[in-house]
Amino acid sequence: MAVGEHLFPEMHAVTGIKLGSCNAGVKQTVRDDLLVIELSEDGACAAVFTQNAFCAAPVQLAKTHLEGMEPRWLLINSGNANAGTGKQGLQDAFACCAALAGEVEGIAQQVLPFSTGVIGQPLPVAKITAALPKAVANLAETHWPQAATAIMTTDTFPKGASLKIEIGGQPVVITGIAKGAGMIHPDMATLLVFIATDARIEQSLLQQALHDAVEKSFNRITVDGDTSTNDACVLLASGRSVAPEISAESPEYLKFRQALRTVCGQLAELIVRDGEGATKLIRIQVEQASSAAEAVQVAKTIAHSPLVKTAFFASDANWGRILAAVGRAGLENFDLEKVQIYLGTVCIVENGGRAAAYLEQDGQRVMRQDDITITVRLGRGIAAEQVLTCDFSYDYVRINAEYRT
Repeated sequence: MAVGEHLFPEMHAVTGIKLGSCNAGVKQTVRDDLLVIELSEDGACAAVFTQNAFCAAPVQLAKTHLEGMEPRWLLINSGNANAGTGKQGLQDAFACCAALAGEVEGIAQQVLPFSTGVIGQPLPVAKITAALPKAVANLAETHWPQAATAIMTTDTFPKGASLKIEIGGQPVVITGIAKGAGMIHPDMATLLVFIATDARIEQSLLQQALHDAVEKSFNRITVDGDTSTNDACVLLASGRSVAPEISAESPEYLKFRQALRTVCGQLAELIVRDGEGATKLIRIQVEQASSAAEAVQVAKTIAHSPLVKTAFFASDANWGRILAAVGRAGLENFDLEKVQIYLGTVCIVENGGRAAAYLEQDGQRVMRQDDITITVRLGRGIAAEQVLTCDFSYDYVRINAEYRT
């Protein structure tokens, strides 16, 4: 189940970036579950990772490898998270990196590993290494659709976004894929996201652009309030575009950052639309806050409320649940009289209580929609932020109750 119709978009190839996938049988044998991404020599890599203290073995190893040298290859498997696996998990992740390095005449430290799937189970190293030759043989710049499918777990559709911009009158491509439907509450990174560009840009600028884009996109979504052990977002730059190099002082850097944020925003929204069991996309817009952090705090309190999320699933205009969430968001010196809350364009709360003009049928009409906006005006300042979430359905419970079976 997913909110809305989703056709996989046209994915512009990124010169200098190749992708190859195959089925390794990690958990299933129906579709591809192993992906290799190759970055051209002299390319740059930026990445952000989960802040979960129990971060998975591949996250730990990827961080270590990034500290040593620029990567040339990414190795991703779905079906097994290789998390909660201790020292053996690190050894298994490194063994897979070494096996891929042997196939491509590289060294293990040039490979960044990523895994997604069930936590606490040993990584099937033999299956992965046996399948690597086929994945490498399939490397091509046009294989973005196959790659998007290979990284899926409980996703119901592959997620991609791609656009072209002009830098100095020459085209620059930004193309990315993502996976994620459950255990979604990013913290400095998110899910598994792999984005590539042919822009010529130094690593430090690439890292800053990614950090800013993630903060305003993936860090503004939540499905269930759970931060994964395996979250990672990687941005590769091949430097193969004929466009001029992007510098920090150039207005083209702002243009690049805005385009990257657009791609990240599109992928982030697709993840929420595919939230496990989701039937509604909910946009929570908090305005007139004293700071951006305060706006996010209020928005996420609403987004994480099971009572709010189940009311939306039932299309029940139970506005008191939204009011209660705002009230427990932890704001100091909170003036209830200044707060306004809207469902769509329908004002439901003002002057400390139910809006005088509010009619139940108006709220009900909004709640029956698939795409709903909650607007909260705090009357405390000028800051505004938006968080995306979805409803909780019976299927969310079923999917997660049956996840290991």
